[in-house]
Amino acid sequence: MRMHDSGGTGGSGGTTSARLVRAAEQLFAERGIDAVSLREINRVAGAKNASALQYHFGDRNGLLRAVLAKHQGAVEDRRHAMLDAYESAGRADLRALAGALVRPLAARLADPDGGAAYLQIVADLVNRPRPVFTSADDPTSSVHRWRMAVAGLLEDDATRLHRRFTALRFTHLELARRARGAPHTDDRLFVSHLVDLVAGLLAAPLSDETLRLDAERRPPEGQPDTPSPAHDLAGG
Repeated sequence: MRMHDSGGTGGSGGTTSARLVRAAEQLFAERGIDAVSLREINRVAGAKNASALQYHFGDRNGLLRAVLAKHQGAVEDRRHAMLDAYESAGRADLRALAGALVRPLAARLADPDGGAAYLQIVADLVNRPRPVFTSADDPTSSVHRWRMAVAGLLEDDATRLHRRFTALRFTHLELARRARGAPHTDDRLFVSHLVDLVAGLLAAPLSDETLRLDAERRPPEGQPDTPSPAHDLAGG
């Protein structure tokens, strides 16, 4: 991804690259990532050069990575700090882990510089037939670390049925729904309740019916199971 500024501002509101990122945030959140043309992003950003977006970011994916990177560092730092505190406490606490998933993202609700848009964009990526988690397979990412911590508290059956992925997707979709009405006077009750719901989702027991249907679906011993799209990207 190329991130050149070349010193140009292209008008008011900061550098051309910064205004392209803000325009993309706005349009991707309002209409969806795939429904916005690069030409329209250029126009909304007030870029004088028709090829400005390609110059700064290369293509749509490069621009999308820049939009995500604008917020991802703060989310990562806060989640790692919460996981550090969880590990220092030295006791199993599923609600604390639910909070480590939810709260770093929920903090974006109060970010006036595109935070609500970011939450809607990430939800768009997660809620796809083949969901996209930008850092799920990176062993240094906070999401990977969170998944490993939660795995030790789940039954094998729940992990195999992608309980962690379900918690991730639910979190992103609920935060995106809240973000569409942002800003709110106070998000504390919403966030606390969302943490409760995610903790309950992670801890929910599997019914006899679900266990029976899962056993019927699983291949005979010795044959590999076929991973679902969620498993491919989020590992359960």
